[in-house]
Amino acid sequence: MDTSPVRGDYSGGAASDNHGMNDLAEIGPVQLMSVGFEPGANFEGRIADELAKLQKEGTIRLLDLLFVVRDTDSDEIVVLEHQEETMGAVVGALLGLKLDDEQAEGEHAFGMTTTEIEAMGADLPPGGAAGLMLIEHLWAKDLKRAIRDAGGKPLGEQFLTPETVAEMEPQLAAMSEAVRASES
Repeated sequence: MDTSPVRGDYSGGAASDNHGMNDLAEIGPVQLMSVGFEPGANFEGRIADELAKLQKEGTIRLLDLLFVVRDTDSDEIVVLEHQEETMGAVVGALLGLKLDDEQAEGEHAFGMTTTEIEAMGADLPPGGAAGLMLIEHLWAKDLKRAIRDAGGKPLGEQFLTPETVAEMEPQLAAMSEAVRASES
């Protein structure tokens, strides 16, 4: 399963009399992050605790959250129960559980095509689960505004996997050391 995030929205919409568009211009970049879990994963609350900590610190705002699992008997994707009834609606719509009629097949939703979203669910092994988080990056709100005001738009972004970081470790360590030395 692809666990890379999708592109955030830096555009914020053009300035207009539309109140909703002005509201969008004031939010931080929004990211849909999907994380896969093998059957029998140990959910002990640490993920929820970390999300709560990041929200309390003002680093992120969790806009929506959805957990799904591939049923071992029926092989269907099942939405897991969660605490708040309001959570999961937007991410569920992005998964195709209730797609907007105006969104054509293959059209992008938060940087992922409907085909990519369906493939993500299909890639789960029986008993496997996925957590899908819609996150607003509060720390990047002013950076988003500066990029937008300069006429910039996102072309792509991705987290590096631990394996990629390990492969690049000597180069990353040298870069980090050079930055530290220049800050001294």
